[in-house]
Amino acid sequence: MKLLVVGSVAFDAIETPFGKTDKILGGAATYITLASSVLGVDSGIVSVVGGDFPQADLDMLTGRNINIEGIEIVKDGKTFFWSGKYHNDLNSRDTLVTEVNVLEHFDPKIPDSMQDAEVLLLGNLHPGVQLSVLEKMKNKPKLVILDTMNFWMDTAWDILMEMIAKTDVISINDEEARQLSGEYSLVKAAQKIHELGPKFVIIKKGEHGALLFHDGKIFSIPALPLEVVFDPTGAGDTFAGGFGAHLAKTENFSFENMKSAIIVGSALASFTVEKFGTERLKEVTNQDLKNRIEEFKNLTSFEVTL
Repeated sequence: MKLLVVGSVAFDAIETPFGKTDKILGGAATYITLASSVLGVDSGIVSVVGGDFPQADLDMLTGRNINIEGIEIVKDGKTFFWSGKYHNDLNSRDTLVTEVNVLEHFDPKIPDSMQDAEVLLLGNLHPGVQLSVLEKMKNKPKLVILDTMNFWMDTAWDILMEMIAKTDVISINDEEARQLSGEYSLVKAAQKIHELGPKFVIIKKGEHGALLFHDGKIFSIPALPLEVVFDPTGAGDTFAGGFGAHLAKTENFSFENMKSAIIVGSALASFTVEKFGTERLKEVTNQDLKNRIEEFKNLTSFEVTL
């Protein structure tokens, strides 16, 4: 199956306790499709960049068999730019600069080559933009995966509710789940979010792993303990990319297979945090991924005799 990804392709400048970068490649769609390329999935990006975006980065994406026909280049515009500084615990950060630039008037254009994508992964954008993608697709995707955030809950609630109602899988963090549902308990929060439309609810808990909810069933996975977490930027998007790519590759949207997909996503995200930006993710091979999934199995497998 094809995986269509709609989201930002951007520049980031990042500072952590381990160092800092100038402008480097970032953006949700970038991380998502790089993750999917490790699994060999046929993926494409719908996004917009400015004339300042390097051809070398576009070539890198196409070199990994990522379809970039849906990336609009506004030659006299500037690419979205975000700069942030992480605190010592790497769980919190301060945004230093946000320049929306060409993303402000982003009107997604879906190329004919990706109109038949069976899996649609909507990165964190205005819910009105996300809805417009569904309306522009000639064939209804078999699976719609949605990412959103607190900002849209504060500023675009009604249209966000409309988008969530058309979603099969929603992937949000614990803080967002509590705001969206009005419930502190994540179990109760997931139940309330199910009622909004999604059949599957993923609640990410950062360094504490993730939870998957469906029809009264719950699956929990820890995050892999790492010696060094260098830069958490893009980890959530990488997680989503691995999750969506596994489902597209296996053509199986059952709860049992989504459990496997969450493990794949978590394993890929554990690579992303090991270097700045996309650098580590670009190095990962399919065999590296298999080895890391084996680490997850060893971490969570046990027998109890009473």
